[in-house]
Amino acid sequence: MKIEYKIQEIIKAVGGKAIVQSKKESSIHQLLLDSRKVIHPAETLFFALSGQKQDGHNYLEELHKKGVRNFVVTKETGINEEKFPDSNFILVKDSTIALQKLAAHHRNKFSLPVIAVTGSNGKTVVKEWLYQLLHEDYNIVRSPKSYNSQTGVPLSLWLINDSHELGIFEAGISESGEMEKLEKIIKPTIGVFTNVGEAHSEGFLSIRHKTKEKLNLFVNSGIVIYCKDYFDINQSIAEINALSKGSDETENKIKTFTWSGSSEADVHLTSLLQKAGHSYITCLYQNKELDFEIPFADKASVENAINCACVMLYLKKDFSVIKERMKHLTGIQMRLEMKDAINNCSLINDTYNSDIVSLKIAIDFLKLQNQHPKKTVILSDILQSGRRQLELYTEVANLLAENKIDRLIGIGTAISKEKRLFKKNAALQVDCFETTDEFLKQFDASSFQNEVILLKGARKFRFEVISRFLEKKGHETVLEINLNAIAHNLKAYHSLLKPETKIMAMVKALSYGSGSFEVANVLQFNNVDYLAVAYADEGIELCKNGITLPIMVMNPELRSFETMIHYNLEPEIYSLSLFDKFSEVVALLRNGNNEKYKIHIELETGMNRLGFKEEEIPLLIEKIKLSPHLQVASVFSHLAASEDKKYDDFTKEQITRFDEMSTAICKEFDYKILRHILNSNGITRHTKAQFDMVRLGIGLYGLDESQKVQGKLMNVSTLKTTISQIKEVKKGDTVGYGRVGKVSKNTLIATVGLGYADGLSRRLSNGTGKMLVNGKLAPIIGNVCMDMTMLDITGIDAREGDEVIIFGSNPRIEDIAVAAETIPYEILTGISGRVKRVYFQE
Repeated sequence: MKIEYKIQEIIKAVGGKAIVQSKKESSIHQLLLDSRKVIHPAETLFFALSGQKQDGHNYLEELHKKGVRNFVVTKETGINEEKFPDSNFILVKDSTIALQKLAAHHRNKFSLPVIAVTGSNGKTVVKEWLYQLLHEDYNIVRSPKSYNSQTGVPLSLWLINDSHELGIFEAGISESGEMEKLEKIIKPTIGVFTNVGEAHSEGFLSIRHKTKEKLNLFVNSGIVIYCKDYFDINQSIAEINALSKGSDETENKIKTFTWSGSSEADVHLTSLLQKAGHSYITCLYQNKELDFEIPFADKASVENAINCACVMLYLKKDFSVIKERMKHLTGIQMRLEMKDAINNCSLINDTYNSDIVSLKIAIDFLKLQNQHPKKTVILSDILQSGRRQLELYTEVANLLAENKIDRLIGIGTAISKEKRLFKKNAALQVDCFETTDEFLKQFDASSFQNEVILLKGARKFRFEVISRFLEKKGHETVLEINLNAIAHNLKAYHSLLKPETKIMAMVKALSYGSGSFEVANVLQFNNVDYLAVAYADEGIELCKNGITLPIMVMNPELRSFETMIHYNLEPEIYSLSLFDKFSEVVALLRNGNNEKYKIHIELETGMNRLGFKEEEIPLLIEKIKLSPHLQVASVFSHLAASEDKKYDDFTKEQITRFDEMSTAICKEFDYKILRHILNSNGITRHTKAQFDMVRLGIGLYGLDESQKVQGKLMNVSTLKTTISQIKEVKKGDTVGYGRVGKVSKNTLIATVGLGYADGLSRRLSNGTGKMLVNGKLAPIIGNVCMDMTMLDITGIDAREGDEVIIFGSNPRIEDIAVAAETIPYEILTGISGRVKRVYFQE
């Protein structure tokens, strides 16, 4: 059931005024914040949000060309009917507030009960588990993934329609005053406060301050459910209620429904037993015993499950219903995962849930992948949508058509029945199967070739079986790369720069071991200005895989000049002889082509590696002027020790020298030449020397020498493996080659499938390095072997097949580098190509 608003109603709802108004009637169904994600342009309303580096107003013309005709803006310069025919522009003071006002206006049209979830951790799990527990009783609308921000919440509320009987939305905040705004939009009737901790505390004075800010979400709700054992939540509610005023003693007070394992509460936890990965929970409620089982044994899952049980008790669900449904809870996969697949394919595995909203999010991620020419979606029936089948699958068919999906494999009785809807799209290859087993019986591996495959299915269809068939088999050691973290780190460095400063992202050496086109896709999507690679073949691979950003090659070789020119790769020129050779090849290959070929000039300022010396500049300028087929895109230099405070004077000398030398070049030409000298640590420590562009390298991957900046970065790479075998070694025995790993007592040894052929340094042998096994650090014992390493896991509860973390959040890659007496760069770039890369996006 589509949401529909006329433009006049929207103008009134957001408190704006029309500065351009079309004579044609517009019906708004979709809200858009990201200009790259247009699906239904004619029925879309775009909110031009302005940030430090990105401004939605810069994309108005592009969106108009794509067919978008309705806009909310804060600037009216350059907006007129002649430039934007048949369009509606609504002027407001603040686009984010306007978005929130429209969402509040929409929310006010519905009287359905709404559960709001907040807390430091567990919000998304509680929201999704409540959906699993309650979807048989209600048609539920809920936040997609973890849409809980000042813009995410309004987009979530926009999904409500007349068919919905219950809403479940999560809300998160990063600073004071935000929750009051979200409360006015969500208007919850039931609240769940999962917990409170240190996470995301930067914008608050203290934990108590943050707790009280979060409680603003529940000031008008019927009840708030929480664990009474969280002292700060309990005390904050008591303090708020003590300060409440009004003739009615209950007015403005937060009403509570509590649970506890140690004090008096509405629900009292009397017993918790854990066995074989399951938890058996017994509670006392209204003098009656409720016992239930969940298929999880970690503390967070137990806490989340009890919060959910309390919601069900408050909703007066029968004990037997709670007990039966709790044991069928399934884990929440909160990320889209991409892996190598058979026959040069890539596989995106998203069986987190199956609904139209999460399908749109998954297809957005699918569109981002340019490494293969063909895009395939394997989709199951969409269950519990609350919508008529014809209407639902018509929307799915339109979604696939608008996003130019090449092939659909539908699995399920409903999608098979509506096959004709997809057949209307002549460009879409369609195959449908009643069941997963039917698909697998007819599965032909050779039918998948050089394509990106999105696997999107409800859990009952067991798509994990399909995933096993499609996934490229490899060794159990994997390097996980968090694509969200790369985007987050890019944003962290953006915040240090002037709005006009450009960014060149370094993706050489397989993006510091993280993968080339996968990372480049994210950088391209997030609007970096340039990419840089070490050698031409790296740049060629990016071009072949759909990367269209300009690419600088830092080590151009004579034998690759012709291929570089074919792919329009831009070389770094560091000597007069190299200039002459490249100029000659360009002139030969571009004979009669008036378009100038871009080059980058490196200056020698103190690194003493590559680059033009100061005395060579006059001759260089003369040669450039005599080469009409060449144009200087940028002039740059390398800092030798930007990270080290003791060399700051030398760094300043380098920057001054670069400024003088680059100015001498730039003033000789009548076009703009970009200048750049700062690397990641330079951005952090010598920010004033931004010039026109900076080069972001290791910082993009979550590593910075500055502790202040490091605290703002997210870990990108996690190297993990599994335990192959566990055995007991007797006192006096030795472990591994060379018999250096002698044990002084009976010792439990775990062998893991990772060795120096995978990139694990032998310098970490015999106790120098450690790996994380089930939350505890286990020292390496004996020498690191080519394909295996042994760990001392004495005193650690572990089983064969358990996961082992080599580096990630703990231990950090910096810790590994210190132990190996090297630098993080070497650790990252040393991870072998045989280690499978798995990419994921939250």
